[in-house]
Amino acid sequence: MNLRKMRYQKEPFTVGLALGGGAVLGAAHVGVLRAMEELGIAVGALSGTSIGAFIAALRAFGMGWREIEAVALELDWFDLTGISLSQFGLLSNRKFGGVVRELLGKRMIEDAPVPLSIVATDIGKGEKVVLESGDVAEAVMASACIPGVFRPVEIGDRMLVDGVLMENVPVSPLDTWGFRPLVCVDVMGGYVFGKPENIVGLLLNAFYSTLQTATSLQTKAADLVIAPALGKFSLVDTEQVPALIEAGYREALFRLISFAETKMGTPPHR
Repeated sequence: MNLRKMRYQKEPFTVGLALGGGAVLGAAHVGVLRAMEELGIAVGALSGTSIGAFIAALRAFGMGWREIEAVALELDWFDLTGISLSQFGLLSNRKFGGVVRELLGKRMIEDAPVPLSIVATDIGKGEKVVLESGDVAEAVMASACIPGVFRPVEIGDRMLVDGVLMENVPVSPLDTWGFRPLVCVDVMGGYVFGKPENIVGLLLNAFYSTLQTATSLQTKAADLVIAPALGKFSLVDTEQVPALIEAGYREALFRLISFAETKMGTPPHR
């Protein structure tokens, strides 16, 4: 059976899709979008955190998975920053915003053809911020702004950094909208724990323990959680982008076939 040619017999159904953060691991989101398109599953609303915000923004403004794949394969992941003399960080991710503007033009979140929410953290107040209006490039920059590394992005009176601190897999905006069914993608859930051999390993285990606990609670509102097994992949190794896309595709295809069959009552066919 050629899974790549499968379609559903009934009309496509529509889901809300939440894409989580995870640096280079976020390339797996492209594979998820591919699987959804091949199975005839439409995206009716999107939310994103960090790299998930980047992919969600591209999709919300009309880019298909093939176009986003081309961006992911050509993107210089390590040339998205610049030196920034600030007491809050040595680097600026303003170049990241420039990439978004180059791809989409100067666009506003509220004008997206597919409703879009982007999650960031107000580091001055310790609050989650859900951006549903304003400049999409600035919002993506804010959502992907690693605290202590990048200079915070100031929007209005808020000092914004990476949404991973509050909601790495942003289910809540779609849940608030009442959008169903709600599908989310957790690319950082497959971290492989082991006995730490040094302080770096210890800190990583501590970070992932906290992250996974919070994420498992926050994603309970989702109808389907897609969590590709990405434990063998690095957060920063760009050589693995093609393999990450494939891993996301395979896992999403498997999970979505079962999910759609249950929801629609009709098995997929060629």
